[in-house]
Amino acid sequence: MFGREKRPEPDQIEVILGPRASFNGHMRCDGSIRLDGVVEGGTIETPANVIVTRDAMVIADVTARHVSVAGAVKGTITAERVELLDGGRIWGSVNTASFLLDEGGFLRGELIMQGEAPEEPFVIPPPEALIPVKVAEPEPAEETEGMEETEEAEAPEATPGPADMVGMEDANPAAE
Repeated sequence: MFGREKRPEPDQIEVILGPRASFNGHMRCDGSIRLDGVVEGGTIETPANVIVTRDAMVIADVTARHVSVAGAVKGTITAERVELLDGGRIWGSVNTASFLLDEGGFLRGELIMQGEAPEEPFVIPPPEALIPVKVAEPEPAEETEGMEETEEAEAPEATPGPADMVGMEDANPAAE
């Protein structure tokens, strides 16, 4: 139900860039590519998969069906599915229809989800017609005579303060 999609089966890997190798330029092949070393610039294109292993460092634009990143990539990735695995790092743009981010993955840049845009669930439609609002005018307040007298009569009695209690120490048994 909420499980992850099964990862795509890797095609036959036709190109492996070893851990002690580096490459700079344009790489294109029909099979999958596994990168263990350093790609110093250029582009990588394949209709299959590109696997960037944990120790690989890639500074290139990558176009493939599926791209799995466990190492470091700087550039633009365009693929149907991109997996950013634990320890994987991407700096740049990711254009994809499906994106998986494992805990511990790092993305600095932009993620552009391609495909059909879902309906926005939080859009409130505007009202069909304006609702008339009547503003009430405030009524003038009436002044009554003798208001001051009633206010004085209703004022509460003053409670004794500390100055009024001088000499009352004997009257308070709780003070002992």
